[in-house]
Amino acid sequence: MTERTLVIIKPDAVRRGLVGTVLARYESKGFAFVALEQRTVDAAMADRHYADHLEQPWYPPLRDFITSGPLIVLVLEGPSAIESVRTMNGATNGVAAAPGSIRGDFSLSNRENLVHASDSPESAQREIALWFPELA
Repeated sequence: MTERTLVIIKPDAVRRGLVGTVLARYESKGFAFVALEQRTVDAAMADRHYADHLEQPWYPPLRDFITSGPLIVLVLEGPSAIESVRTMNGATNGVAAAPGSIRGDFSLSNRENLVHASDSPESAQREIALWFPELA
């Protein structure tokens, strides 16, 4: 089934010069790039994106991180995009992520873990509408 998912290439990946490497993986897999922009996010946008996590004790450092510099936000489209992209990204904690995944190859952190991807059709719809309202 063809679907769309939102991906964020986080500030740590941008700082480390990994944007091209990450994008090339998605492109090589065969996903279509529907939208792609570089942005700097303020705390209000971070709070809207991570609305489900605002009360978590680990959220304030995550907000500080996601607002710490430019990021790349994009919408990918393809067969089973949500599941496939999450598999390509790997486990949230880079230490535990499988070799061959983006996090498994390039991350040693649970917070600074390079990428975000929607985890369900519902979150993909909500996140795409938040970041790219013209696509909703």
